Amino acid sequence: MTDSKIPNHVAIIADGNRRWARERKLPLLEGHRKGAETMKLLTKKAKVLGIKIMSFWVFSTDNWKRTQEEVGYLMRLFEEMIESQIKDAIVEKTRIVHLGRKDRLPRSLRKKMESAEEKTKHFTEHFFCVALDYGGKDEVIRAINKLSNQDKKTSITEEDISSHLDTSVLPNPEPDLVIRTSGEERTSGFMIWQTTYSEYYFSPLLFPDFNGEALEKAIGDYTERKRRFGK
Repeated sequence: MTDSKIPNHVAIIADGNRRWARERKLPLLEGHRKGAETMKLLTKKAKVLGIKIMSFWVFSTDNWKRTQEEVGYLMRLFEEMIESQIKDAIVEKTRIVHLGRKDRLPRSLRKKMESAEEKTKHFTEHFFCVALDYGGKDEVIRAINKLSNQDKKTSITEEDISSHLDTSVLPNPEPDLVIRTSGEERTSGFMIWQTTYSEYYFSPLLFPDFNGEALEKAIGDYTERKRRFGK
């Protein structure tokens, strides 16, 4: 792999935590905990490979439908994850970016997320994006509402919408490569605006098993492709 072919932005639909736990006859919550560990390991591996932006979809707008016990555990796990991630981010000069809604998150998690974003906002080389209470349609709707409330425009362009999306703070908001784990081959609306020309890689591995070697394999597959962007 040459550096010129390494994707700048890799987004991962982190799927399969619960199935991983069921297969091992473990509590579902253990699958989520293992998934959080995997995400941290992949973030470090991505930096070694030369990837600048890593985005992980960890909780969708539809995931609120899960049991109160599971959702509560996940929110506490996300708090722990952000606390751990911010320490590494400051040392490694990585900017933390939240994708999704903040208004429905528990107050303590929201404050930790806001603090992480504030403390790392001056970093420009590497980005760790966590899509939490995120939905692709919801993101576009929020962008349009911002436009209608702020700009009072009669005609809206693609650039207008792009500049109001959650990813607008990123130097490369459109993922070069989107990976979905667990054998599912659908996008579920993830970054529906940004992924027009993204390459997709579907892995049969459940997310907790998607290790650094698996990421490197996905990148290797990506480097063999020829991107035409409609040309």
